[in-house]
Amino acid sequence: MAYFAALLARTEDGWDVSETDLDDVETLADLADLAREAAEDEETVLVFIEQEDAWFAVVRVDGEEDPRVFVSDAAAASRSAYGELVLTEELLGRDGEDDLGDLDRLVVDLDDEEASAGASDEDEDDTDGAAAAGSDGIPAGPLGDAGLLIDFGFGAKELMDLAAEGSVPGDALTDIADALGCGEVLEAVR
Repeated sequence: MAYFAALLARTEDGWDVSETDLDDVETLADLADLAREAAEDEETVLVFIEQEDAWFAVVRVDGEEDPRVFVSDAAAASRSAYGELVLTEELLGRDGEDDLGDLDRLVVDLDDEEASAGASDEDEDDTDGAAAAGSDGIPAGPLGDAGLLIDFGFGAKELMDLAAEGSVPGDALTDIADALGCGEVLEAVR
């Protein structure tokens, strides 16, 4: 599957955008290190990843803090080598085992009960990125920190709307870049 990845490094003058290669990146920690190398004075760096219009991810790295991650469709990302970079055990709510945690299992069980009763599995007010898990334990739909761009004027609801079924991941990343004021630069490196 084809992918696109870009680093957006915050500078005094706005955003410095560059395409990046993820072939040598094996973990989220490696991705965060790559982002930190692009940072100016420990400013924010965003990593945009898009896989063949199937899913997108935004990873935010602020200095030495742990990276914050949002994935538009965790189930689709789980079928990708690049998705494995962002779908950490912590993000999936696992404690290092291959099974769901008790809280996640309870949420899945409740969602299954609602679905069998004819209720919708979607919660329109959900802004934390949680979604019902599929049979393999990977949540279908958005997952992660939907509020990671709020301080740049891009709200959690807007990000969740871009992750909604039917949205094109490449268009979603362009919309985010436009809101940050670097849409034209992102398109130039595509």
